[in-house]
Amino acid sequence: MNKTLYLECYSGISGDMTVAALLDLGADEEILMDVLNSLPVQGFKVKISRVKKSGIDACDFNVILDEHHDGHDHDMDYLYGHEHSDGEHDGRAHEAGEHAGHEHEHHHGDHDGHHHEHRGMKEIREIISGARMTDRARAIALNIFQVIAEAESRAHNLPVEEVHFHEVGAVDSIVDVISVAVCMDNLGIEQVIVPKIYEGQGTVRCQHGIIPVPVPAVANIVQASGIRLEITNIKGELVTPTGAAVIAATRTSDRLPKDFLIERVGLGAGKREYEGTGVLRAMLISGGTKEQDVVYKLESNIDDCSGEALGYVLEKLLKAGARDVHYIPVFMKKNRPGWLLTVICSAEDVGKMEQIIFRETTTLGIRRIQMERTVLEREKMTIKTSLGEAEVKVCRIDGRKRFYPEYESIVRLCGSSGRSYQEIYQMIVESCEVDDMLGMV
Repeated sequence: MNKTLYLECYSGISGDMTVAALLDLGADEEILMDVLNSLPVQGFKVKISRVKKSGIDACDFNVILDEHHDGHDHDMDYLYGHEHSDGEHDGRAHEAGEHAGHEHEHHHGDHDGHHHEHRGMKEIREIISGARMTDRARAIALNIFQVIAEAESRAHNLPVEEVHFHEVGAVDSIVDVISVAVCMDNLGIEQVIVPKIYEGQGTVRCQHGIIPVPVPAVANIVQASGIRLEITNIKGELVTPTGAAVIAATRTSDRLPKDFLIERVGLGAGKREYEGTGVLRAMLISGGTKEQDVVYKLESNIDDCSGEALGYVLEKLLKAGARDVHYIPVFMKKNRPGWLLTVICSAEDVGKMEQIIFRETTTLGIRRIQMERTVLEREKMTIKTSLGEAEVKVCRIDGRKRFYPEYESIVRLCGSSGRSYQEIYQMIVESCEVDDMLGMV
């Protein structure tokens, strides 16, 4: 059965919040701890407990670092100064007196004080390869780390492999990311829906100084992955790079079904104390019909425009964001030959499209029709082939993937390799299928 996870990020999202929410959904704690105990990483212990956040019972996943590794990620005094100093306990903020339920504490290894200050992607891959985890969990973890690494490389203007940075290299981030991957794999999650994420505002302190919210890595991830972002009035950082990377690496859709059944609910507690609940809500959902996908069709009959002029209009409409444009020859009243210009666009682009049509053609009127449509779930991605990179559209139907190479990529590789269009098309599809088998798509 296809399991769909819906993440509701009104209080933002972080790595530990996600792990806690997935554990609350029913991910096997013993399997997770077996993986964490196999990590070739020292200097941490893990505590899983129940806490109250704004009076709501939630699961808490706490990676406790020794003094040589603690990066103060949850220390409100360090992050924001003394104005947020309430409720501090060992650098990790919880609501005072609201812990409840049976706690499980797991220690990992000897705290030898050895701190990998310059841990990067090479070391991360070695850690993951040395852990006792499934191939699918390993692939999920690597994808999440890759997203963070690319975002940090853009922020620091360095190649990914040369970036040695706190967010990926920190012990708690390593534990959080691997735990998310293990829990998602254990729950059998196949689809992840995140309509948008909610972020705070202001500034936050990091090892590089005072930086604006959203922090550069989060801004880069949101931009690169097309994640919708809503800025709230809350002062502070609600979305961490790890949290944003989890969404970017695992999300399959930003559109909820029009209606659905909730199979199970999990609540993951955040560590920092802001206004609001401070909880990530995760739901396993099923059934329902997809939300209506509405587009507009614009039509004009034109009888005194040249083919060249219409070709120019077509290109201009597509560059302006039209979903599709075409024109076909028709016979109009009094048997006059003419053209039927048709534009498919989103509701927000109707005005822009009509303005172009009126300005660039001789038409006196435009017919406007709202239409519902059914589309396959799809996303764009870049894959590496033996001849270079190619843009590919990935569609899903009945749990299976179909790959459609983009025309421009095919033409570019044809030109650089001298091979035929059909050869390049097939090569790209085969590369996608291999990546899919390896869990890289």
